[in-house]
Amino acid sequence: MSVITIDRLSDTRFEVTVHSQSTTTHLVNVQPDYAEKLTCGKISTEDLVQRSFEFLLARESNTSILRSFDLGVIGRYFPEYEQHIGR
Repeated sequence: MSVITIDRLSDTRFEVTVHSQSTTTHLVNVQPDYAEKLTCGKISTEDLVQRSFEFLLARESNTSILRSFDLGVIGRYFPEYEQHIGR
C-alpha cells in the first residue's frame, strides 16, 4: 500500500511524495480552470491531486509516474481519467 503526501508549493503547484517500496517525489501543476472542469468546485485542489495519484497508482507503480507534469496530461495516457475523477 502506498502513502501519498501532498505539499502545496503555490496556488497551482504541488509536491507529491509517494511512499511505497521506493519513495518518489513528483511536481504537479494544476490549472484552476482544469480543476474546476473536473470537480465543479466540489473538492479542493489537494483532494483532486490525491484522487489523481490514487487513480495512477491503481494502474502503475509510483516509479512509472512522471516526475513533473501538468495534471491534464494524465488523460493522454489514461483516457478514462477525467470521467473517473469527475464522479
